[in-house]
Formats: sequence, structure tokens, C-alpha cells
Amino acid sequence: MTKVLDIIPLRSLIAVADTGGFHRAAASLQLSQSAVSQHVRRLERVLGRPLVEPDGRRTRLTPAGVALLAEARLIIATHDDALGRLALVEAPEFVIGATDHAADYLLPPVVSALGEAFPDLQVRFRFDRTTPLNDALDRGSIDLAVFITEASSQPGKLVGSLRLAWCAAPGWTPPPAGQPWPLIAIEEPCAIRGRALTVLAQHGIRAKVVGDAAYLAGVLNAARAGLGVTLLALAGGPPEGLIERHDLPAAPPIGLTARFRPGADLQVAGTAFRVLRSRLTIPQPREEAPGSPLKQPREAS
Repeated sequence: MTKVLDIIPLRSLIAVADTGGFHRAAASLQLSQSAVSQHVRRLERVLGRPLVEPDGRRTRLTPAGVALLAEARLIIATHDDALGRLALVEAPEFVIGATDHAADYLLPPVVSALGEAFPDLQVRFRFDRTTPLNDALDRGSIDLAVFITEASSQPGKLVGSLRLAWCAAPGWTPPPAGQPWPLIAIEEPCAIRGRALTVLAQHGIRAKVVGDAAYLAGVLNAARAGLGVTLLALAGGPPEGLIERHDLPAAPPIGLTARFRPGADLQVAGTAFRVLRSRLTIPQPREEAPGSPLKQPREAS
């Protein structure tokens, strides 16, 4: 038998699928990005076909990758069960599922705190939209889900709020008077998309969705390309390649909720929750200067 599916490359493929890219997969596995890439290439050589392909700033599996992913999960589950029966179980694992919004700001301190409090704990991440995250938690494949409160009816604990800010490319200019503002947003259903349209309508500002994407990365790419303006949930400054705009009405902050898997380690979950909550604050509404564009809508809808 000359072809072998090694356990470690299979774990890397699962991580790429769960996190949406090599960079985040490497972080969740505590490996270098080049190592994860080499693992996937090794599997591609075994199967003789590509397993991943670019999808904007993310990575998605090819049909062959999807087929192998299902087998990889079965192989890994069987492998880990065998280790358990032989009393060779490795360090416990805690999987955090989160939306992309402000993940780069929120998750590193969580990893740091968990590493200090639980040195033997392995922390992994899964990045997705609110509904898939809750579905994954219900299936037991993640231990903690952090998602947009308005996007789910599932119960949970309020973590805090993210401010919402209008962003566009540095050289982007608003449309001429009488024309709708071009808006870029995550495809329906999306709480922030709904918030953007509602706020603009409340101020009599016409808007038209000129581009939508399944995930935040696609929205950011379209905004960086100068296709329109977008409303983003931020914990710090705007993403690279974008600037904030203050010629549209301010949108109120949007809440984040944390939900724990029944049976999850309460000490670990509690530590993660406290760190997340300490990172989030509700910004004060910015004041509108007299005679600013915010008090003078461009055109009624």
C-alpha cells in the first residue's frame, strides 16, 4: 500500500475547512501557515487532485476536498476514540466559534488568558455566520459560540456591543445628488445589513445594495475596490484599506451574545466569557455638528 492519509495533515485540512483559511487554521493548530499549507499539499499529492481553492480572502474546499473532509472527520474521530480507550488521550480541547466581526481584536486575548489559566488546553477556532455557529454548537462540535445577538433567537449571555461605522475606500466619493448611495453588505439574512438600510431610510437617504457576499471578507474586498460604502461592526479602527466616513447618520451599536455548549467546561467557558466582556464597551453616540450633512438628508426615499 503506497498511499497513506496521515493523521496530522488530515487535522490541518479540517482546520482549514472550519476556519476558512490557512492563516486562521495555523493559529488554531499553533503551527506555522507554511506547515499547514504543506500538510494540505501532501494530501493533494496522495489524492492526485486539488483540495482547496481561493474564495476572496478565504479558502474553500473543492469537491474532492469536501469528500476528503467527511472521511477525515471519521478517521480523526476513530483515531481519538482509540486513544481514549487506550488511555492515551491528549490534552483537552476547547473550540470557540465566532463571527468574523472584530475577531482579530477579540480572540487573541482569549487565547492568551486560556493559555495562562489552562496550560494543557488546546484551543481551536471556527469562523462562520450566526446560524451555522449555533447549529455547530447544537451538534456539539464547538464549545462556545459568539455571534450577533439580533441574528439569532437562541438564548445566551450578552457579551457586550460593537460600534457600527460606515467605511469605504480612501478615494471613494459619494454619488451625485439624486442618486442612491451604493451599499455593500453581507447577503440576507444579515442583522447589520438590515440595520444599515433602516438607518438610512430613517434619515431619508436613498440606498441601493450594489454588491453582497456570503461572508465579511467579500464585503471588505468590494469596499476596498471602491464599489460602495459599507456598515461594519468594529472594536477598533477600520480594516486595512478602508477609512471611516462621517457623512452618513450614525448607527447604534450592535450586541454580541455568547452561548455555551451544555456540558462544556464551565471554568474554561467562564474565563473566555470574562475576557470577551472586558474587551467590549458601548461607545457614546458622536455629536452632530450644526449644519452637518447628518441633519440635512440628501434626498427623501
